[in-house]
Amino acid sequence: MEIKTAEFVTSLADYGPFEGRGLPQIAVVGKSNVGKSTMINRLCRRNQLARTSSTPGKTRLINIFLLNGSFHLVDLPGYGFAKVDKKEKQRWGTMMQDYFTQSEELKHVLCLVDIRHEPTADDMTMNRFLRETGIPFTVIATKADKISRGARSKNLAPICRALLVQPWEIICFSGEDGTGRDQVLEKMNEILIQ
Repeated sequence: MEIKTAEFVTSLADYGPFEGRGLPQIAVVGKSNVGKSTMINRLCRRNQLARTSSTPGKTRLINIFLLNGSFHLVDLPGYGFAKVDKKEKQRWGTMMQDYFTQSEELKHVLCLVDIRHEPTADDMTMNRFLRETGIPFTVIATKADKISRGARSKNLAPICRALLVQPWEIICFSGEDGTGRDQVLEKMNEILIQ
């Protein structure tokens, strides 16, 4: 698959109707600052499609993008250590819960984790939630350019243990050098043709 067209559709504080709703959806989740927006931009070859920031918690709404005019990529708020108050974090949690329970179009979730660190309690909670609800997902280990190729398999071991996945099921990704871009696009294509 190659992404030929990509456009921002809307931002939602609460999941509900939006223009074009009804197309298949692939959601992107991960802790704050794990690289969700960077990955979206790299996949679409558009630097400013999804807003990136070095400040955790930039994505505070459900951001919806229309790709190739045929499916929606849904960027969900980052969870974890974002510098926001407890009330705001609870609002994000409710927003995501509502999305997962209400989106009949959701086909798959791309779960992003930082390859340099063991998954957080929030990562494991998300993983458990997806398993319990039967939502298919793929783990994407971001920031792969930050460590050597040789270190990648060593760093994947704790991720595999924590998230109960096999090393070959994880896609190593870098927004900097494009590592894993083709594999993510191939995975998205598989999801959409099922």
